Amino acid sequence: MQEDILIKNLKETTTQEVAFQELVSTYKERLYWHIRKIVLNHDDTDDVLQNTFIKVYQNIQSFKGDSAIYTWLYRIATNESLSFLKKKAKEQQTTSEALQSYLVENLKADVYFDGDEIQLKLQQAIATLPEKQRLVFNMKYYEELKYEDISAILDTSVGGLKASYHLAVKKIEAFLKDENE
Repeated sequence: MQEDILIKNLKETTTQEVAFQELVSTYKERLYWHIRKIVLNHDDTDDVLQNTFIKVYQNIQSFKGDSAIYTWLYRIATNESLSFLKKKAKEQQTTSEALQSYLVENLKADVYFDGDEIQLKLQQAIATLPEKQRLVFNMKYYEELKYEDISAILDTSVGGLKASYHLAVKKIEAFLKDENE
């Protein structure tokens, strides 16, 4: 279904349910992996994904169409993921950095994580990055999003994103080099 027709159908009460099912089936896998890269845990990802779609459903009338629907979805998913992590860190009375380290360490026990030792090391390196660099790296490296799309999702300049990505890559390379020495 074309995006403009989908949006029109999402805003129309008589076609909203079917259009929303179409939206979910089109984007749920991409959003799952986007969220998973942020929260790292399968069960948490499912919860955040569900909350994301609830927010989308509740706020579809306010979608203006200034950006593509998927960038709007990604923005909501990103914000939901970050809010979830902040809440989880607060509940566990720890810092966001400590929570990230804990989540990476628990990847080995996650039956849904099928990465090898190298993938685990990469996740450890990514966990050491500041939040914005972590987000930019994941979106650019794993999801292969264009800087313009990441800019719309994170509401940041393309130049700033390129700098963040470059710094993230340098820090990851340094981390991996130190691990191998």
